[in-house]
Amino acid sequence: MELNRRTVIAGAAAAGVAATAWGGTAHASSTGRGRPVRELFGRLADGTRVDRWTLQNGGTRMGVLSYGGIVHSLQVPDRRGRYANVSLGLRTLEEYVASSPYFGALIGRYGNRIGKGTFTLDGTRYQLSVNDGENSLHGGAQGFDKRVWDVEPFTRGSDVGLHLYYTAVDGEMGYPGTLRTKVTYTLTRDGDWRVDYEAVTDRPTVVNLTSHVYWNLAGEGSGSIMDHELSVAASRYTPVDAGLIPTGERAKVAGTPFDFRRGKPVGRDIRTAHQQLLYGQGFDHNWVLDKGITARPEHAATLRDPASGRTLRIATNEPGLQFYSGNFLDGTLVGSGGRVYRQGDGLCLEAQHFPDSPNQPAFPSTVLRPGETYRTTTVHSFGT
Repeated sequence: MELNRRTVIAGAAAAGVAATAWGGTAHASSTGRGRPVRELFGRLADGTRVDRWTLQNGGTRMGVLSYGGIVHSLQVPDRRGRYANVSLGLRTLEEYVASSPYFGALIGRYGNRIGKGTFTLDGTRYQLSVNDGENSLHGGAQGFDKRVWDVEPFTRGSDVGLHLYYTAVDGEMGYPGTLRTKVTYTLTRDGDWRVDYEAVTDRPTVVNLTSHVYWNLAGEGSGSIMDHELSVAASRYTPVDAGLIPTGERAKVAGTPFDFRRGKPVGRDIRTAHQQLLYGQGFDHNWVLDKGITARPEHAATLRDPASGRTLRIATNEPGLQFYSGNFLDGTLVGSGGRVYRQGDGLCLEAQHFPDSPNQPAFPSTVLRPGETYRTTTVHSFGT
């Protein structure tokens, strides 16, 4: 019998200031563990304080904002030991509030798109915040990416990390139920970045949490990721309509530009005259992972930059991976390193359930009920 979401999770119950960051090309001075350090990043228009937390372990260095749970920087060494920030981001809180395309953010209550911003659950129709044409995207106009999270640092054994907490009230962005969410960012002794998501609700609702880091393993602001080599352990993907809503089909990748099973450069087939690529202006689709839903994280994808030698391996217990090739970066945003971001200067690999699942009965369910605990995990492993 196919393992479904319930089997896995059922159980118990604006002004901104620039942040201080490590130098992008310096050699590592230490690969040891450091307790998270907090500093002021800026304040929202209503005076709410936003902090930047910095932490390091196993050769990985990370900066996280309390606003949106945003990964503001993530630095790893190349084959020669030179560090670079491999995540796209902005310089100030004001820029994140005004114009960020979800750079590095925690996404919820529902990652990805819900068609026409509506769904029906237990006979009741819910109208959500619509912010992507006629659709709801990444939780609506004020999703989890635009909320200030409570942050609790920790060190545990050889690990170091942050617990992030946010409670979404019943009716927020149109979703039913008060949802209490805890997300844990852990840097391990090996330098892996592990993300553990948990949530409970007091009413039936839908949940699909994910992380929206834009990766460039050559370093943010270094230019195009089209030469990055990507492999995805998926024999099928979910085609979309003109509004990027899944049609319900799980199409085979064989013989199409969507076949990344053996690995290939991101840009090799991106200009192919394929209707799906025309809809998304590139790749902006969900891959159906061959492993399905698993009790523990299993391999989903590998990304490699041949020039620097940096690699990123993603393992997850989620059934899908949204690959977005940065199609809508248009040269209007200046990155954290002071360089303009243009189309294809970063890509996203979002482990999650499928888009529009609340309206697609054949897709794995995203329903969460009182007495159940939503739990998913994604691990990002870096190497050269």
